[in-house]
Amino acid sequence: MSVSSPGSRARPPSFTQAEFRAALGMFATGVTIVTARAANGKLVGLTANSFNSVSLNPPLVLWSLAHAAASMAVFSTGSHYAINVLAADQQALAQRFATKGVDRWAGVDHSEGLAGAPLLAGAAATFECFNRSRYEEGDHVIFVGEVERCTHRADASPLLFHGGRFYAEHPL
Repeated sequence: MSVSSPGSRARPPSFTQAEFRAALGMFATGVTIVTARAANGKLVGLTANSFNSVSLNPPLVLWSLAHAAASMAVFSTGSHYAINVLAADQQALAQRFATKGVDRWAGVDHSEGLAGAPLLAGAAATFECFNRSRYEEGDHVIFVGEVERCTHRADASPLLFHGGRFYAEHPL
């Protein structure tokens, strides 16, 4: 179902990309590491804060990945991935999985989830997802995952991200 009328378009933006990014940064989010196992067995993972719930029935979540991401082929073709919601004490892990050119998995404690997707030890929550659908929008692909299994630590405090900074304590 389309909500726009045929031929209608948005007006050109009245702001720069930097202004848009700064405004987006005012939305506080949790921090996740999305993980998968490639067909050749290699583990992949990346830090993402573009995670959200979609539906309770069926249980669906979404996240997005830039077209240019090195791991795009793995996530686009794989059947499963895991979304690991980071706990407050996992900031170093978030930074490692956001850094290019490092061995992201060296010494990282994890277990094997559904279809081999790695589950990070100590995560506040994990969502093990079937790779249900993908939507190309702008410079990203939106992935919709059907959650097949989830867990959470009721006593865990989440790692937060706001204004380009991590927060391990609730500022309020």
